[in-house]
Amino acid sequence: MGRMPQPETTTLPEKLPTITRPPVVLRPFRETDAPLVQAVADDPLTPQITSVPTSARADDALAYIARQHRRLPEGAGYSFAVADAVSDEAVGQIGLWLANLAHGRASIGYWAGPAHRRRGYVTHALAAVSGWGLSLGPIHRLELYVEPWNEGSWRAAERVGYRREGLLRSWQEVGGVRRDMFVYGLLRGDLG
Repeated sequence: MGRMPQPETTTLPEKLPTITRPPVVLRPFRETDAPLVQAVADDPLTPQITSVPTSARADDALAYIARQHRRLPEGAGYSFAVADAVSDEAVGQIGLWLANLAHGRASIGYWAGPAHRRRGYVTHALAAVSGWGLSLGPIHRLELYVEPWNEGSWRAAERVGYRREGLLRSWQEVGGVRRDMFVYGLLRGDLG
């Protein structure tokens, strides 16, 4: 995907930036993105591993969007809507999470709406947020966790340059069942 040249900063941005990397734009969620959240509520897996609501009610979708706006002020990290660069239609979500920032690490999670999968949006969004995240001084390593069966997700990570570093057995509970996860890592030097 190539490296996104950006200056390194020593502090983290206090405001969610807009990151443009055609064919995607990473931007704050808007209330008009509620139909995307509603469409994902019916997905059999996304609500189990994210905070996407399991109901397709408009008020639940708007509450999800409001939670995304609170992620940065609460210190959790940066939650972006992934939008098509031409239409500005939201097609998914990607987050840069800061729970391990004190150790120089951040993690990434993402999902795409069912109608927008297998179109390259996730790969481009992951490349954009990864390049941006690794340009920030405190972040030296990015990690992501993917269930072994989720080939689309781990292939997107590999296309961006993430390296599979192992299998974490019984790593996370998903839908009431302990699941194995592949762990992937990306360092600044990996973006080459």
